[in-house]
Amino acid sequence: MKVIFAGLLSMMLLTAGYMHAQKKSGAADLRSFPKGSTPEEVGMRVAARFVASPHPNFGRPGLPNRITYPEVCAWYGALTFAKESKNKTLTTELAKRFDPFFGPEANLVPAPDHVDHSVFGSVPLELYIQTKDKRYLDMGKGIADKQWGQPEGPHVKPESQGYADRGLTWQTRMWIDDMFMITAVQSQAYRATGNREYIDRAAKEMVLYLDSLQQPNGLFYHAPDVPFFWARGDGWMAAGMSELLRSLPKDSPYRDRIMKGYKTMMASLLRYQAPDGMWRQLIDDQEAWSETSGTGMFTFAMITGVKNGWLDAATYGPAVRKAWLALVSYLDENADIREVCEGTNKKNSRQYYLDRKRITGDMHGQAPVLWCATALLR
Repeated sequence: MKVIFAGLLSMMLLTAGYMHAQKKSGAADLRSFPKGSTPEEVGMRVAARFVASPHPNFGRPGLPNRITYPEVCAWYGALTFAKESKNKTLTTELAKRFDPFFGPEANLVPAPDHVDHSVFGSVPLELYIQTKDKRYLDMGKGIADKQWGQPEGPHVKPESQGYADRGLTWQTRMWIDDMFMITAVQSQAYRATGNREYIDRAAKEMVLYLDSLQQPNGLFYHAPDVPFFWARGDGWMAAGMSELLRSLPKDSPYRDRIMKGYKTMMASLLRYQAPDGMWRQLIDDQEAWSETSGTGMFTFAMITGVKNGWLDAATYGPAVRKAWLALVSYLDENADIREVCEGTNKKNSRQYYLDRKRITGDMHGQAPVLWCATALLR
């Protein structure tokens, strides 16, 4: 009887251990999702919404009559999703949206004289990667080159030449947003050409920002004189490091420093994730509302880390899965995401951030949903 009992107990313990492992594995599963929340379904819905949407600023009084960076970010996300989902029809539709810039809508192309304008180059470079049409390469490469050229245009500042003399871009502002805007186009130029100069200089720039702006907890103030961890601002850093690291050669002298900054940030974000999977408008403020653009960017950064083995899957996988399922629950019937913080300048006031308008369908929020769908498929 003792032998039988011992055998049964051993079997029960093994079964319990297996079930616990299965439960834990399911919580970290980044491949299987409930119907309606798979990256294929969500990505296609949001990408189709983008294709059907007019240029946000076109013909609107008081707004610049050119393509702006939120649209660029969504366009890039839709293109990468088309690539990873092997949807050539979608790539063709996204190219059709772009091709008027070579003719009647050339005036909508922003001049590459500011980080928010230069990020536009990431779209033609991705179109070149997918289609091999040299028109796209020439346009995108030209923009990437000008970012490291001589200071020119209305946004030149007295310190611009000093940055250029140090091998940095003259468009350096020391704003945390820059670390997506700059690294996106330079990483894309590297992917399109294979020329390491592009990604090496972006990595050098990233190290400057990390050394200058990252706080001990791994997060970033919206500005040195504004000690608040605003979600979308930090999201640009998280996404920028992820985009850079996934292509930065392993022998880069900057890689270890950037990886350290990335992992420190991810550990802090893991600690501040809300129980429902979201992140808040002010990351460390439990009274702040759940905000989707920052959540999307943090989710993208963590997906990329888990997929590339930079982050422990058992630790971060459940957080990623919970975040993705929470994020997609904010999509409405039109594939527009709710609770996106409006465009926000810095202000040394907690209430200012808590009172920002919450927008539906803004491309600041649509873009990271597409990035996440892409990353889950990679």
